[in-house]
Amino acid sequence: MTSTPLGARARARIEVTAAIKDEARGQLAREGAAKLSLRAVARELGLASSALYRYFPSRDDLLTALIIDAYDAIGAAAEAARDAAAEAGPVRRWTTVCEAARGWALAHPHEYALIYGSPVPGYTAPQDTVRAASRVGQVLVGIAREAHRGRGLALPVLPAELRPEAHRMAADLAPDLPPQVVAALVAAWAELFGLIGFEVFGQFDRVVEDRAAFFRHAAGRLAHEVGLEH
Repeated sequence: MTSTPLGARARARIEVTAAIKDEARGQLAREGAAKLSLRAVARELGLASSALYRYFPSRDDLLTALIIDAYDAIGAAAEAARDAAAEAGPVRRWTTVCEAARGWALAHPHEYALIYGSPVPGYTAPQDTVRAASRVGQVLVGIAREAHRGRGLALPVLPAELRPEAHRMAADLAPDLPPQVVAALVAAWAELFGLIGFEVFGQFDRVVEDRAAFFRHAAGRLAHEVGLEH
C-alpha cells in the first residue's frame, strides 16, 4: 500500500511550522521562555502576525508545541539507548538510559530548561503534554518491569507511613509492580532529573569535576535503590 504524497499546501504548512518552531527555540536561547513573543517570531521570519496566528493562535499554543517536542526528543533518546542496550543486564540498561537523558539535556540546555526549569509565568501546561512527558519514566519503569518478570527485584524497604501512598501510586502507574518498587521508581525519576538539572544549570560548578563518572555512579545507585541487581 503506497502513501499519498503531500500536496503543496500541506508541505508548505509543515515547512512554515518548522521554521516558526526553530525561530522560537532561538528566542528561548536568547531571551528565555517568559519573553517568547509571537510578534517577534513573525518579524524575524518576515511574516505578518496574522499569518503566524493561523499556525499558532497564541503564545501558549506555541509553547505547548515546543514543550511536547522537547519531551518527545529526550524520550526518543532514552528509548534509543534502551534498545541499543537490549542485550545488557538491567543495571546497565538503566544507566545507559540515564546517560542518554543527560546527554540530550547537555546538548539542548534551553529546551531542557523549558521542560524542567522554572515555570513560565502565566502558562499552564495542558493535558496534551502528559504522554510526551512520561516517555523517559516509562522507559525506566519498563526496565524494572522486565527485571521483575525475569530474575526478580530486590524489594526496597518501605516505611509504614509510606505504604498507603505507595499502593496508590502503584495502582495508578504500574499495578504489575510491587508498591515499594513503584515508590522507589518515582523517587529515582525525580532524583535523575535533579542530577541532570544541577549539571545543566551550573550547580555542580566548582563542586564536581568528573561529571560523567559522578553521574554514572549516581545513576547506578538509583538502579540499586529501585531493586535492580547486576
